[in-house]
Amino acid sequence: MVQHSKSQNIIPTVLVHGGAGNIGYDTLPVKKYGIKLAARTGYETLMSTGNVVDAVQKAVEYLEFDPNFNAGCGAALTWEGKVEMDAAIMNGYDLNSGCVSVAKDILHPIALARSIMDKTRHSYLAGDGAMAYAKSDGFEILPEGALVTEKAKKALEGFKNNFGNGSGFEKPKTFGSPGTVGAVAIDAYGNVAAATTTGGITSKMPGRIGDSPVLGGGTYADNASGCVSTTGTGESIMRYNVASRILQLTENFGYTAQEATIKILDQMTERFKHEAGVICIDSKGNLGIYFNSRRMPWAYQRDGELHFGVDKGEDEVEIVG
Repeated sequence: MVQHSKSQNIIPTVLVHGGAGNIGYDTLPVKKYGIKLAARTGYETLMSTGNVVDAVQKAVEYLEFDPNFNAGCGAALTWEGKVEMDAAIMNGYDLNSGCVSVAKDILHPIALARSIMDKTRHSYLAGDGAMAYAKSDGFEILPEGALVTEKAKKALEGFKNNFGNGSGFEKPKTFGSPGTVGAVAIDAYGNVAAATTTGGITSKMPGRIGDSPVLGGGTYADNASGCVSTTGTGESIMRYNVASRILQLTENFGYTAQEATIKILDQMTERFKHEAGVICIDSKGNLGIYFNSRRMPWAYQRDGELHFGVDKGEDEVEIVG
């Protein structure tokens, strides 16, 4: 386990993203509003509890509750019009982790991942087993379809009309609108954590699992190297092991978080021709925010400054109390 002594050079920070992709101009105001509040929620949790794992969980839970993001309420739909969600959370202090896949009819899959991490002898549960555990642990099981939004229905209908082949089990010509939400955090002692939740991609096959719950693919945290949450086409992110590759550069080769995210994400895109986005904090507290998709909502808070953006090169700042 790696835990630093308190350093004046590390500023406690919570950094969140709301999913990389082709985000329409008309949705930018609600995306910015939601992502800012998620960052503030995570930061306030960090300041009140001192716990980076609590901070990333609460930031992600806020986005799971917001129907404008692809997680929880508002999650993308399978070919059959169902919601199946994946999530992972990881503590960089001891590498403890919780992952869940094919979670159904619960509002906060990240909370289920946290429960798996804290209360079971396993790190990963999926499908019927995960839902049986959720019931036994007292999670509210919502009526079937409660998380399905009209926006998600229209996205599925649009995908089928443009790219569908009538079954959902053959390879379509393109992936359906990927998107994820995630958070990373660091405290003054260098403790880090990461959390990621997703509804997956529109029109996915039932049972499909992307990179979000895969440690080293879409989510990872280690005090020795930093913390990462990714977003984009999970099949490519997972195959390229994006989170682990980024943190190898920060830990072993002296790259900053930003340098490492740019290098690895561009390498992945060159190899697989799929775009993605990354948020990262390295062990020294440097931030990495990079996406080669059209847009990615992101925000972070440290001290009294809240930074946020959606378009490339954008960095707006608000002073918060």
